[in-house]
Amino acid sequence: MTLAWTAEIFYLSTPTFRDSLSQSLLTQLFGSLHLNVSPDTIDVFDSILRKLAHLIEYSIFVLLFYGFFHQKDRFRWRPRLASWCVVAASVYALTDELHQVFSPGRHPSLIDCAIDASGAAMAMLLVYTSSRGLCRDQ
Repeated sequence: MTLAWTAEIFYLSTPTFRDSLSQSLLTQLFGSLHLNVSPDTIDVFDSILRKLAHLIEYSIFVLLFYGFFHQKDRFRWRPRLASWCVVAASVYALTDELHQVFSPGRHPSLIDCAIDASGAAMAMLLVYTSSRGLCRDQ
């Protein structure tokens, strides 16, 4: 599953998913709701949704990665493993942005890398807080 998710991230970095696609989809969505939205507002919504997508996809990625290496009790807190998973997700985010250099219509962004790393770190924080809660209940 982790490998499939890395492939999905790679695929989403191809020219197929450039800004114009998501902006077109948002325009259609607002149109279907009979809302007249300015192009500037579409741009704002598009930027927010794209950044949120980065956060979520790397949160899921690091959870899958953590679970892959910690099969028996997937959500038991292992700080060293969690740290390595966040580092690995961050490195993968850098390679994903490098991939966009060679994808027409896409552009690399260190801000996106920071958002990706933040998503990974937040997911590990979720594992930490949930494992602490589970330990208290027992």
